[in-house]
Amino acid sequence: MSAKRAIITGARSGIGEALAFELAARGYDLGLTARRIERLEEIEEELASKHPDLTIAVAQHDVMEFETTAPILEQLKKRLGGLDVVVANAGVGGSGAVGSGQFESARQVVETNLVGAMATVDAAVASMRDSGGQIVGISSVAGFRGLPGSAAYSASKAGLSAYLEAVRGEVARYDISVSVVCPGNIDTPINSKVKKRPFLISVEDGAKRIADAIETQRLSATVPGWPWGVLGFAMRNVPDRMWLRMTRKKKR
Repeated sequence: MSAKRAIITGARSGIGEALAFELAARGYDLGLTARRIERLEEIEEELASKHPDLTIAVAQHDVMEFETTAPILEQLKKRLGGLDVVVANAGVGGSGAVGSGQFESARQVVETNLVGAMATVDAAVASMRDSGGQIVGISSVAGFRGLPGSAAYSASKAGLSAYLEAVRGEVARYDISVSVVCPGNIDTPINSKVKKRPFLISVEDGAKRIADAIETQRLSATVPGWPWGVLGFAMRNVPDRMWLRMTRKKKR
């Protein structure tokens, strides 16, 4: 049986890098993209050394350069000899408090996490129309409800989850499945400076759980499932005034 072929965006660090090593260990040929090519090439060498029987292809790509997304996806697909899975993982954190002069940062968060991911998904659907496949979007539990102090990040992930759910209904007729994966606190550079990270798990553990969700073609998955599955339900359903009391920021 031939190896499955997967493309992962934002694969030079964090979840993307760990997921690349996890999927390679499971026998996947990989296409990896990131803005900075140097670390990506190091990862390519490490993976090729550990798994000489696999095809590992890398490409420099900024997901905010929307017009280049489809050509790069097709380039990697050609090098892999086909395509089974696309993981829209590239993203950034931060954004700062609303009204504090950090709107440009907030705009970049939404453009990268939402619009950049949409461009990746759009290109993936176009590439998979005739052959079928699986699209995986890395969203976040932060998209379950608006989190004060992370308004743009919450908005970008909530938007991505809704977008993927809509895409799922559109592309099922092409035998394309869509998985929405919502990590909680996973120990990566994107959240390393956050003061409180409840229920933190290692990036390696997170990658294993995400890979399991991919291979079982889960429609939606929180990572880890416990306690975020229960907390996610509570976050979505707690009354608005109660949520306000729970999350309201104090005056300084």
